[in-house]
Amino acid sequence: MAIEMRQQMKMVQQLVMTPQLQQAIKLLQLSRLELQDVVRQELEENLILDEALDQEESPEAEQFELAEKEVSPEGEGETPDFKEVQAGEETLREMDWDTYLEGYNYSAGEQYYEDDEDRPSYENILTKKGTLFDHLMWQLSLTRLTEEETQVGAEIVGNIDEDGYFRASLSDVAAACNVEEPFVEGVLARIQEFDPPGVGARDLRECLLIQVHQLDMQDTLVETVVSLHLKDLENRKYKQIAKSLGCVVEDILLAAKIISSLDPQPGRLYGQDDVHYISPDIFVHKIGEEYVVVLNDEGLPNLRINPLYSGDWKTTVQDSKVEEYVSDKMRSAMWLIKSIHQRQRTIFKTAKSIVKFQREFFDKGIEYLKPLVLRDVAEDIGMHESTISRVTTNKYMQTPQGLFELKYFFNSGISTNGGDFIASESVKNKIREIVESEDPRKPYSDQCLAELLLAHNINIARRTVTKYREMLRIGSSSERKRFF
Repeated sequence: MAIEMRQQMKMVQQLVMTPQLQQAIKLLQLSRLELQDVVRQELEENLILDEALDQEESPEAEQFELAEKEVSPEGEGETPDFKEVQAGEETLREMDWDTYLEGYNYSAGEQYYEDDEDRPSYENILTKKGTLFDHLMWQLSLTRLTEEETQVGAEIVGNIDEDGYFRASLSDVAAACNVEEPFVEGVLARIQEFDPPGVGARDLRECLLIQVHQLDMQDTLVETVVSLHLKDLENRKYKQIAKSLGCVVEDILLAAKIISSLDPQPGRLYGQDDVHYISPDIFVHKIGEEYVVVLNDEGLPNLRINPLYSGDWKTTVQDSKVEEYVSDKMRSAMWLIKSIHQRQRTIFKTAKSIVKFQREFFDKGIEYLKPLVLRDVAEDIGMHESTISRVTTNKYMQTPQGLFELKYFFNSGISTNGGDFIASESVKNKIREIVESEDPRKPYSDQCLAELLLAHNINIARRTVTKYREMLRIGSSSERKRFF
């Protein structure tokens, strides 16, 4: 067959991912704090975009229904939730500029906070936490040492990690300070007397021995067990240790109890893990017998189009490049305002749907959490599952039952003996409750947990219990067993 070139016309329907559409999708899955950063950056870069100082409710808010219609799904199946929106000159002329000029409050809910007393209180307002390095250097400055010892001590402190262990070698410190190794070891011994007890140790055994000595328990069974049988103690070979030391098992158990009270990570009290504060996107309040969903708009700037560019601004512009630049910034600002509004409305509708499906959870607690999948909410509010997935990412809801991520309310279902279904999170919570109430000397095996769940009409296999227990980071029965 001969190869030839020819023209052919055909009609194809496809989604065009414009930069504006990509921005709308990106905004949909951002958290509140991330959204604030994006808006602040846009305010700095776009001269058309302005922040209204007065947080007023715009009476023309219903004008934004157009935005929702343009990004709502059409049809079923794999139809995308977003369509390309052309923001040309005709769109600019047709927009109601008063809506943008007056500013728009992004809360799509019907209830608003009138004063700060209605908002949840913020606790744990923390200043910068002192580091282990600062704490040790402060003690070093109060210790009577020579200038050379202080220099070596500072080098040693600089090589102590966040767990409190000295991670360098004596030879490295000696070479850095131009001194002999015995001299470094003497300074290290002084630092090992610092607070917290056990700091400056080179391994776990030395860390525990330092704490044993500070408890004045030298030449005792505790010191002997730590020095000679730490590995056997970790594996709970109490009888083997007792036989080796020629004593009774009860004495070993008593020594093990004392050792278990020591701190294997003395520096963790000064850990510098960042404190992450969660700012809820939605508040759910019970008023009478109904639950009211309120969007949290605190911290979101009230955006509008800069008044300087309202009206017939083109008459004052003589340069075509300037006109094109301002028009481009105008379209970008309009799209950002529209996208944020659509984002807030979608979050609001998703939250209302979740509250409707999980009403018993809000009334009675986690045991009444129902199985729920993305499709249920998507069909309820007329959107695609992918949109619901994006909306529930990094979004949090403050409820009468506590603070939860929106994804928490979506669970697979497990059948009960009564023919009903129970959420997997409820099953995990029941396993946690059973383990917390068990006798630590006789912990339940996974098979026993499965039998106990069956008594509560929850029929799941032992391997499923094992999976859920591991997800809850609960050890096996042998790991949970306590001898004292």
